[in-house]
Amino acid sequence: MIRVLVADDQAAVRAGLVLILDGAPGVSVVGEAADGERAVELARALRPDVVLMDIRMPRLDGVSATREIAAFADVLVLTTFDVDEYVFGALRAGAAGFLLKDVDADRLVDAVRTVAAGEGIIAPRVTRRLIGAFAAGPAPVRARPRGLDELTPREREVFACLGEGLSNQEIAARLDMAETTTKTHVSRILNKLGLRSRVQAAILAQETLG
Repeated sequence: MIRVLVADDQAAVRAGLVLILDGAPGVSVVGEAADGERAVELARALRPDVVLMDIRMPRLDGVSATREIAAFADVLVLTTFDVDEYVFGALRAGAAGFLLKDVDADRLVDAVRTVAAGEGIIAPRVTRRLIGAFAAGPAPVRARPRGLDELTPREREVFACLGEGLSNQEIAARLDMAETTTKTHVSRILNKLGLRSRVQAAILAQETLG
């Protein structure tokens, strides 16, 4: 059973999300939060598998809440705002996914299952802009992560695949190895680089591998 915490300041939206998720096989909503601080409190207390997080919330915004929660739970950001400030802020804070609120019910449930399985997911039109941002100009200047030199040759191959946005299944097929082995490599890469999500790894791969 995938345990989900829903965080959204609009009661009607929150109720709709809960209705969709609770009605899905294998998914259970274990808590609701109307602001960012409450979301962090409940996430720490309930330890859900996935936190569905709105960006704009009172007391503590979604990006700041994501930064705290991503250390111990997967965060799937769901918002009406797809401006770059929120996209990059949420992903750098450790969000495992970013969807827009116009997503249909089936895709929302699929996204929750995908994130719970350890994969990353980003709304298609957000993905196009994200890739375009890297292609349009020089990558942001940041210090080379110390852990990058600790990656084995195989881990570097997996790291490059993450930069292309490939799933574990796609990476396994490309590199001719078992999917369980791929998951192990991804986990080790995140640990060595001090990252919280594969989406962060994908961004870093684009910045450092070009």
